[in-house]
Amino acid sequence: MTDRELKQHVENALDWEPSIDAADIGVSVDAGVITLRGDVGSYATKSVAERVALRVYGVKAVANDLTVRLATGYERNDTDIAQAAVTALKWSAVVPQNHVTVSVSNGWLTLNGTVTWQYQKSAAARSVRDLAGVKGVTNAITLRPQVQPGDIQAKIEGAFKRSAEIDARRVTVTAVDGKVVLSGNVRSWAERREAERAAWAAPGVAQVDDRITVVP
Repeated sequence: MTDRELKQHVENALDWEPSIDAADIGVSVDAGVITLRGDVGSYATKSVAERVALRVYGVKAVANDLTVRLATGYERNDTDIAQAAVTALKWSAVVPQNHVTVSVSNGWLTLNGTVTWQYQKSAAARSVRDLAGVKGVTNAITLRPQVQPGDIQAKIEGAFKRSAEIDARRVTVTAVDGKVVLSGNVRSWAERREAERAAWAAPGVAQVDDRITVVP
């Protein structure tokens, strides 16, 4: 697939997504790497645009250079954003209570604290990402697994073999003291993300270094 064809596919995918205005987003392609540029009205829109582009077959990576310029009526001061974020985290059924703290500077929200699982860390970011007034989110939450690392490598390899979305023959797993390194190549970014998600699901994993390359 040529870069011109890939650009058209990404533009079509963005246009198909009802939650964003594709007219605000410029797309350029260089050797399968997508760059998104333009102004969008919220951080949620910026995040959605990136996810849409990554799902397009042939995309190897996305550079998200979109700028968040809050739409009229969605501006909030840092105190309001912080209070809304604390409430959102409190109402989450996934994020452990009193384990995550919030700080906000010029609309940019930072999460700190410690949790046991990666899915809890990801859920915390999702809880605050779509709040009005948020211009960006830095997820600085650290992981402290309570489960002692066992045979992590074998468990992850088993998960890959069970998955209909991952070609286990193309991905290599190494694990030492709770740190997992994934290498090899896959056919799409979605497959790469699924491999990383499966690795994080293994008990005792504290870090995943995803070195998988996308080779459509």
